Amino acid sequence: MVAKPPVDDDLTEKITDIDVTEEMETSFLEYAYSVIYARAIPDARDGLKPVQRRILYSMDEMGIRPDRSHVKCARVVGDVMGKLHPHGDTAIYDALVRMGQGWAMRLPVVDGHGNFGSLDAGPAAMRYTECRMAPAASSMTGEIDQDTVDFKPNYDGKMTEPVVLPAAFPNLLVNGSTGIAVGMATNIPPHNLVECVQALKHLLKHPDATVEDLMRYVPGPDLPTGGKIVGLDGITDAYHGGRGTFRIRATARIEQTSPRRKGIVITELPYMVGPERIVDQVSTLVRNKKITGIADMKDLTDLTHGLRLVIEVKNGINPDAMLEQLYKMTKLEDSFGINMVALVDGQPQTLSLRDALVVYADHRLDVTLRRTRFQHQKAADRLHLVRGLLLAILDIDDVIAIIRGSDDVAQARTKLMEVFELDEVQANYILDLQLRRLTKFSRLELEKERDELEARLESLQHIIDNDDELRALVARELDEVARLHGTPRRTVLLAGGGAAVTAAKAAPLEIADDPCWVMLSSAGLLARADTTEPMPATGRRAQHDVIVSAIRTTARGEYGVLTSHGRVVRAQAIELPSVAITADAPNLQGGSLASELLELEKGERVLALTTLGDATFGWALGTRGGVVKRVNPEMLAKDSWEVIRLEAGDEVVGAVELADDAGELCFISSDAQLLHFPASVVRPQGRGGGGMAGIKLTSGASVVFFGLVPDGDATVVTVSGTGSGLPGTEAGLAKVTPFSEYPGKGRATGGVRCHRFLKGETTLLNAYAGPDPVIGAAPSGAPVDLTSVHDGRRDGSGTPLTQPLGAVGTRTHGVRVAPSEASLAGAGVDDTPGEDADAEPDDGALF
Repeated sequence: MVAKPPVDDDLTEKITDIDVTEEMETSFLEYAYSVIYARAIPDARDGLKPVQRRILYSMDEMGIRPDRSHVKCARVVGDVMGKLHPHGDTAIYDALVRMGQGWAMRLPVVDGHGNFGSLDAGPAAMRYTECRMAPAASSMTGEIDQDTVDFKPNYDGKMTEPVVLPAAFPNLLVNGSTGIAVGMATNIPPHNLVECVQALKHLLKHPDATVEDLMRYVPGPDLPTGGKIVGLDGITDAYHGGRGTFRIRATARIEQTSPRRKGIVITELPYMVGPERIVDQVSTLVRNKKITGIADMKDLTDLTHGLRLVIEVKNGINPDAMLEQLYKMTKLEDSFGINMVALVDGQPQTLSLRDALVVYADHRLDVTLRRTRFQHQKAADRLHLVRGLLLAILDIDDVIAIIRGSDDVAQARTKLMEVFELDEVQANYILDLQLRRLTKFSRLELEKERDELEARLESLQHIIDNDDELRALVARELDEVARLHGTPRRTVLLAGGGAAVTAAKAAPLEIADDPCWVMLSSAGLLARADTTEPMPATGRRAQHDVIVSAIRTTARGEYGVLTSHGRVVRAQAIELPSVAITADAPNLQGGSLASELLELEKGERVLALTTLGDATFGWALGTRGGVVKRVNPEMLAKDSWEVIRLEAGDEVVGAVELADDAGELCFISSDAQLLHFPASVVRPQGRGGGGMAGIKLTSGASVVFFGLVPDGDATVVTVSGTGSGLPGTEAGLAKVTPFSEYPGKGRATGGVRCHRFLKGETTLLNAYAGPDPVIGAAPSGAPVDLTSVHDGRRDGSGTPLTQPLGAVGTRTHGVRVAPSEASLAGAGVDDTPGEDADAEPDDGALF
């Protein structure tokens, strides 16, 4: 049987009864204290939480400065965790990453290399990323070795860490802060560095400045992601009392995102809102049918062009009203609650704008004063040594003799102090002196250094003794920081919603079926002008182009286009881009190419616009081979249909919509023959007819112009040239002649000569016949003056132009565009209709 060991009284179990309520209160208060002071609330002086301050201090101590190479983030995190911050590595790495994110910090203090995340995704693991101090971080830690701030023991007492950083700029306001503690929270938006510096300079000069005075320099937050702050009342409340709320909107504009649709292009989002979140929200709204009118959404964001979200709006939907809906239903408009809580003298306080600036200004004055005293002491110590060394150099032989005659260093030190009246510091410095410093040049250098040190001591003492000089020095240093790191404001401040926002709220979501103009330019652009006014009386020339054709319809109505292949193509007015129309000229620069809007065949061109429906009287078409046709309108339930049967190699060069039988149909050929005859002599045909002889062409000639000349004053414009250059590059000789100079001839005759060719000229580059006065435009859209080329002779040779003529037209009627490349080369139909040039044709001749 084994005997039991004796019981030790010291090991006897002891149970102590405690009050659970008291223990919970004590533990919770200790936890709350730790969270508030050591984790979540920043110091008002440097605007940093403890973990952020320790990261910057460790990077500075490790030498990971802006002029050095990047190092692994894991190395920095390990150093911070092992020496200063005894918490998890995840918390340290998250804080490090945030200080390097340009969309979170207005002035990043960490220069990250690698995947530092995005607004919608987290960063890569710290073993994959690298970092170093950003240039702004050097301003935060600079002068820390000059007794500018106090130090305290770290968590294990083996080393020290700064209580606060010198902070050469107001980081609390510039970069803001956010944190949730126990029983309190802080949420401070970023501000513009230059604006904060200007406010601080004003405060340094006027210590009694009010919040209203400081808001002249800091009108509101300046968020890294830009955007628009709508309404400033909440900002004013926050700057006075420390709490307030403001609304921030995404920066968006309405653009022509495709030939058929307008869209909303978003280039800036509210603070801390990512593009993927917006895409998800819009997709959910469309999928749940809570919002209609969105055709597509694309995220075109890249590193080159930055953020670009494109929301295409369906035809018939007002994009401004759609944008207003998105503001209400998505994070394209967000709110930010300001709660300016920070630690002041170790206590959490809610600060106004003035309080935050005063705390930082006092801190910076204290840092600068301590640095100045430190520099003063260093300069005084150095001057003390220099003066002792100068005394020794004057009697250097005696100094050497004393040293050689001494038994040891202590005896030499004592003798030097007695003979030359030096103190121990000076004597030690002389004993440590190198022999090469005993030259005559070194003496001159020491005397110069002595004079400089004396002047510097006087200057530093002046700053220490004079508060105004100290404040001026702080202001100059703030100016230098703003010059190095300052950037223009990114966030737009709007006192209210603005007229555009109010109009968007009042506008209906769907575009009403109001009257509008559909216009075609000489460059082939189609556009819609939503206006009930008639076309401007001063002209039909667009701001960058010349209008070929314009018709009245409604925004949701249909219109047709007549093409060079003899087709009518049906189109919807609502699919056209809307452009502005002013009192002097419409602007078609926002239009889309007809080839992008319509399904055209290869080589097919749009010649004119036409109305569709019962109001259409008919069309007149003229072909390159000299055929004319009047077409009875026949509206088919199809997207397009032919209105003339063309012979092989022929095409339509001119097409007009007829209002009645009045007016003269006019042909002008490449060999300068003009023929006109009444429209009434051409018998209307059905759409399957091939037309009848219009003008008799000579071999190798072709038609360059066909159109309708209304009754009244009219003008003929012809431009001759060699035809050997590229289309649109040859200026040629132009002539403007009254239409009355050209007698009418019967249909299918050769007409009369309208331009006399000079030597080397072979063809007409351009021709036009229509109401007077005429206007002209170059292929680039620049105006061409035709007033100097008037010639009363119908067969004159013309006047040289200074630039090519791309389009000719009238201020009140249609416009003629330059002929195609084929006509400029003289291409045409060789076998002309079978009538003689001067004979009356058979009224029923069809082709």
